Amino acid sequence: MYRYLFVLVLSVFAAGAVHAQQVDSADTDEPPARKKFVGGHQLTIGVDIFHPVMNNLRTDRWTYEGELSYYLKNEYYLVVDGGWGGSDVNYADLKYSTTNYFTRLGFNKSILYRESAKDWDMMFIGLRAAGAGVTRSSATYSTTDSVWGNVSGVSGGQSFAAIWAEVTTGMRVELVHGLMAGWNLRGKFLMNGGSFDNLAPLHIAGFGKGDKTANFDFNLYLCYAIRWDRRVSVTNDAKKK
Repeated sequence: MYRYLFVLVLSVFAAGAVHAQQVDSADTDEPPARKKFVGGHQLTIGVDIFHPVMNNLRTDRWTYEGELSYYLKNEYYLVVDGGWGGSDVNYADLKYSTTNYFTRLGFNKSILYRESAKDWDMMFIGLRAAGAGVTRSSATYSTTDSVWGNVSGVSGGQSFAAIWAEVTTGMRVELVHGLMAGWNLRGKFLMNGGSFDNLAPLHIAGFGKGDKTANFDFNLYLCYAIRWDRRVSVTNDAKKK
C-alpha cells in the first residue's frame, strides 16, 4: 500500500507542475517556440530510500541500491544501477543465508518535452540488462519420511550468477536547485532461473524472490544533479511570414 501512496503523491505533484507550465505559456502574447534541440550535460547521483525502510519491516532480507544517470541527447539518459543485499532463511526444517551484489545497465527515454535548458523534470520509460553474483552458505535441512522417518543433512554452499532483463517507468521532479526526487516501477524477468532450481534463494537483492521468474519492484529516489555547459537552440515558426 505504501508504494502506491508514494506513486500517487509524486504523480499529483508532477501533474500540477505540468499544468502550471501550460498556464504560464498560455498567458504570454508570444506564440510558443518549437524546440529543435535542448542540450547541456547532467550527471545525476541517486539513492533509493524505499528499500532501507522495507529492510526494517522484513528482517529476513535486505537491499541497498543507488543509480547514476547521464544525459546523452534527444531525451535519452544512460543509466547504471547497482547495490547489494542478502537474506536469512531460518525455518524449522531449513536454514541458510545468501549475499549478493548486482548491476544494471540500460537507458531511460523521457516522454516529456523540455521547456528550456533549465528544465530537467521528466517522465520516462526504460530498459535494463542486469546481473548478480550470489553466494549461498551451506544449508541444513530436515524432513520427515513415512518410510525412513526423520532425515536431516547438509547441502554445501554455492556461488552462481543471476541474469535478468527489466522494463521500467517512472519520473523525476526537481525540488530545489539540483535536488530531485522520483520513483521507478520495475518489471523483472529472470533469464537463467534453471541454474539454481535445487535450492532457489529466498531473495536476490536487485531482483526479488529467487523462486519466481518474474518480479515487480518499486524504488523511491533522492537524487543530486550536477550540470554544466547548458545549450539550447529554438525556432519559432509562428513568427515566420
